[in-house]
Amino acid sequence: MPTNVSISVLNHSGPMLEKIRYNLVCEVRDVAPAENLVVTFYRGQTELGKAQFSRLTSRIPENDSFSLSFTATKEDDGAQFSCGAKLELGPEGPQRPLVVRSQSLTATVHYGPDLQATVNPDKITVKERGTLRLNCSAVGNPNPSYTWTLPFRGPHFNDGVLTIETASSQHEGQYNCTVRNSVKTVSVLFNVKVQGK
Repeated sequence: MPTNVSISVLNHSGPMLEKIRYNLVCEVRDVAPAENLVVTFYRGQTELGKAQFSRLTSRIPENDSFSLSFTATKEDDGAQFSCGAKLELGPEGPQRPLVVRSQSLTATVHYGPDLQATVNPDKITVKERGTLRLNCSAVGNPNPSYTWTLPFRGPHFNDGVLTIETASSQHEGQYNCTVRNSVKTVSVLFNVKVQGK
């Protein structure tokens, strides 16, 4: 059996970016006969794929590495990746081969911001003296920041939800919400109409 199994990301350190391809590398040390070695890659308990030698090897223990390509998604943020190595020796070998598993590698994936609200920003109507609430909340890693451009002089809003408790005619117009983090910037333009009583 291998003396050590480890997992890493090929030529990469630090956070990954959403929608970018990466190669997980499983290093297996001191295994023989390596031709009987099967390496399995995991995301948590879910099997991602298998790899094995495609050539004959000697009975002398050797080191080798196996890779698996994957595209990072926001769902991978915080996921635990690992790999396991086992020797499948056929009918003459142990019927339940032992698996040597690597330590887990915790992925950090930067993504977003992705807007959460589904309201149509082109058709916002509020009654005069009613509550105006505009939502451009987003999720992302790193956490996004918000900048609002208002059609009037007023307070500074730096949250995903802008609330004006008592709307009046001065609150009519275009509201621009810009959401940004180090990955990307998105903007939402709200057109607000205030109806008189």
